[in-house]
Amino acid sequence: MKRLVVFLLIALSTAAVRAQAGPAPARFRLVTLDPGHFHASLVQKFMYADVDPDVHVYAPPGDDVAEHLKRVDSFNHRADSPTHWHEEVYTGADFFEKMLAEKAGNVVVISGNNARKTDYIVRALEAGLHVLADKPMAINAADFARLQTAFATAAAKHVLLYDIMTERFEIATILQRELSRQSALFGEVVPGTPDDPAIVMESVHYFSKVVAGLPLKRPQWFFDVRQEGEAITDVGTHVVDLVQWELFPDKLLSPADVEMLRARRWATPITRAQFQRVTGAADFPEFLRADVKNGVLQEFSNTECTYRLRGVCARVVAEWRFEAAAGGDSHHSILRGTNGKLEIRQSAAENFKPVLYIAQGDRAERTVPEPIVAAAIASLQAKFPGVGFRRAGAEWAVTVPDKYDVGHEAHFAQVTEDFLRYLHEGSVPEWEIAAMLTKYATTTRAYELSHRP
Repeated sequence: MKRLVVFLLIALSTAAVRAQAGPAPARFRLVTLDPGHFHASLVQKFMYADVDPDVHVYAPPGDDVAEHLKRVDSFNHRADSPTHWHEEVYTGADFFEKMLAEKAGNVVVISGNNARKTDYIVRALEAGLHVLADKPMAINAADFARLQTAFATAAAKHVLLYDIMTERFEIATILQRELSRQSALFGEVVPGTPDDPAIVMESVHYFSKVVAGLPLKRPQWFFDVRQEGEAITDVGTHVVDLVQWELFPDKLLSPADVEMLRARRWATPITRAQFQRVTGAADFPEFLRADVKNGVLQEFSNTECTYRLRGVCARVVAEWRFEAAAGGDSHHSILRGTNGKLEIRQSAAENFKPVLYIAQGDRAERTVPEPIVAAAIASLQAKFPGVGFRRAGAEWAVTVPDKYDVGHEAHFAQVTEDFLRYLHEGSVPEWEIAAMLTKYATTTRAYELSHRP
């Protein structure tokens, strides 16, 4: 009995000490490095369990860091579910070395100038810091070689490296992937040909857009493809990632699985007035003058490539336009099976919202029969209750409750939650690491091929 009393006294004493000391410190502390892209702020649009609200920011002085801090501050002061981040900012010329020396956090968020990003990643990992990097982690072949070294360094230092792939969290894309696993509905993916691929992913982005409720101010360097990267190595990483994620879910891919067949690039013209509108600059900077023809910037922000991935032909298109007439960034995706074809369309007919359609497959005599569609949709209810379908001419349209349409900006929190889970588990899944290396091998090969005569 005396022993039990002693144990109880010790337990009560320990609890009292903990209560006086306050809550246990958060396990993860964020560091934001040189936040030149608005994606850095979207990682902080929501709070996370086990993440310290104090965030250390290291950046050169200027508009990039100022715009980042304004966006985070807007999250703190919004009426609905305000965040409570506290930013500790250092803007000295030695900001990078200062970050590495101080190690004020253990997770570095990197989203900014892509010409510097691969070096940032490698050196942060060498310092023993985890890295959550916005796409892209490599914009050319030399960067890709360094990225391979980065993953080896991460393994040796027992730290994690992960990139932000938000498009996996779009509900229409998730359902396209899920239904492609339903053999009665989809059958098997067809091999396709370079002229008629088995899978097509097309993504259109816009320079002028609204983020967090305000017109987006872009940095001037964003329009320099030598700093931002061309389309295939920048936003193209998302669509290449989806090709892999849908065709070969959870499989160990390799750069050797990729055979690049075709690639081409073309420019989007940006007038001086348009440039001023989204950057605030009165004229094109000196580093862009070589790209200006007859007073118009020739922005090589568009790429199309065709390749085989484990024998399956894929075509990827990444395109930038100045401003949408209606809607916003859009996604078009076709996945062809022997029994059914799964296509995501996002046009005026869909009110600019992604809608998944089920159509006739390559070897089917007619569109998928209703009982098969009903059975496939029923199988989704455990994970996605409320998803349904309706007749749409000769096709079936998959209907999705509004609760699944959380918006693109919320997807950054979903990716971050996945990364935090990997941090708790102590590793990124092997297939994810293989997928990242295969993805950047694909995009950098397409870049190289598109520059050949």
